[in-house]
Order: sequence, then C-alpha cells, then structure tokens
Amino acid sequence: MSAQRLRGKSLCVSYEGRRHVLDNVDFQVAEGRLTILLGPNGSGKSTLLKTLARTLDPERGQVLLDGKDIHRTPTRDVARKLGILPQSPTAPEGLTVRELVGMGRFPYQRLWQQWSQEDERAVNDAMSIARVTEFAARPVDALSGGQRQRCWIAMVLAQETELVLLDEPTAFLDLKVQVDLLELLVQLAHVRGRTLLVVLHDLNLAAAYADELVMMRQGRIEHSGSPEAVFTAAHLKQVFDLDANVIRDPHTQRLVCVPTLTGATPLLSATTPVSSASVSLSPT
Repeated sequence: MSAQRLRGKSLCVSYEGRRHVLDNVDFQVAEGRLTILLGPNGSGKSTLLKTLARTLDPERGQVLLDGKDIHRTPTRDVARKLGILPQSPTAPEGLTVRELVGMGRFPYQRLWQQWSQEDERAVNDAMSIARVTEFAARPVDALSGGQRQRCWIAMVLAQETELVLLDEPTAFLDLKVQVDLLELLVQLAHVRGRTLLVVLHDLNLAAAYADELVMMRQGRIEHSGSPEAVFTAAHLKQVFDLDANVIRDPHTQRLVCVPTLTGATPLLSATTPVSSASVSLSPT
C-alpha cells in the first residue's frame, strides 16, 4: 500500500469571505497509524478533516485519494475506501442499532444487488469489534452517549474502509468512556491495520494515544511528528498560549502536560489547617 493514500496539497479554505481557515496546507495521513489533530478553537483542524473527507471543497489545492482527485471520484468509490464520522451525528428516532450499522453498507448496495450475506457478515463483525452486539435490537436514542458513539463507529467500520476519519469522537463523554473509545481506535490501527485521522481537544489523551500528533494554529500546520517530538512545553506555548510543564507519567511513561499556576491565587495558605478527615493524598 502507498504511504500517501490520502493527502492534501496546497489546501486553501475559507468561510463566507473570511480569512483562510486553511492557508496553503500540505498534509498526508500516515498509513496504518492513529494520527491526532490538535489545535485551539478556530485553528482549522476540523476544516482540514472535512476537506480531506470531501465534505468541504477547497478554494485552491486538491485532495488525492490513491493518487486521484477525490472531488472527481464517484461517491460510492470514495465511500468504499474512506469512512468518516462527523462531530455529534444524530440518528432518526426509533432507529435500531442494527439498522444504523447497516447504513454503513450503502456503498455496496445496487438496484440489482440488495442485502447480501457479505453485508450481514460485515455488520455483525463491525458490531462485535465495537462491542455493541448486545444492543443490536435496541433503539439508538435509548442508549448512553458512549454506547451511541460506539454504534456510530460500528457503522463506519461496516463500510470496511482502510481509511477512517473521526471529528471529535469523544466530545461530551465521561473520561472513562473517552479512554475506552481511544483504546478501541488504537486497536483498529495497531491490530486491524486501519489508518485513522482523529480530531481531539484533550491534550493529554492525544499525547497518550497518538502515533502521530499534528498541531495546527491559524490555518497552518505548525508541528507534526511523534508525540515525543511534538508534545513539548515550547510547542504548547506557541500553539495554545499555554504555560505548562511536560512530564512523563511514572507508571506508563506517557507524556502529560501540567499547566503552571504561576500567579494563581492559592486556595489554601501555608497556615491553613487541613483536616485529614476531609482530604486524602492517597494515590487512586
């Protein structure tokens, strides 16, 4: 497989005459890895993902999928190679999980070729991988936020594409659910060989799970590479205007940013008594 199956060349995108949200961006998605896009609000990360997914048309530049202009490729052909999960998707009321996941088989349907055993297998496999098989007959809108997101991921997996793009898949979810979803995405890349491009907001989760980190600011890619190369105090200050120390977790050795509190008003003074009954310093 090519190391540049999906790439953008000199991409420029703007909204309603405003300044470029993407400003002459060159980008290629690392094959067989989990790449995470980071950046402050308005930096262009979601716009880049949508442009690569053919949801947005660039004013200038082009997106190449397997060497061909993605905007000149038939929709079904693109959908057989590239799956996308937009931010905060919604399903029609009453739609069951199996029906939702089955929508991922749209690229393979024809007037003369309706539902097949191959479609059934793909849907069952996708639900198993995303661990939603037990919910198959339940309405999607009756599930929790984390369960629903797994169902949407299963729908994308049912397309059986090697390339998957996800726009903030962990938004509005509890931390444990976010971690579970990211563990699933890591498994898809490392065990099943999928290529994933994901937009995230949480800096520490991105550093913990990404194979490749990309930091964007004002429509440009500022830094791209391994977490060790990209996730530094200097880069966090430059891109996010965040004063922080970057350390390694002593147990996992993963990188963690800890914001500095210089100038912050302390909650407790040095002479304030602390009751051992109300505060525990034990590790959790």
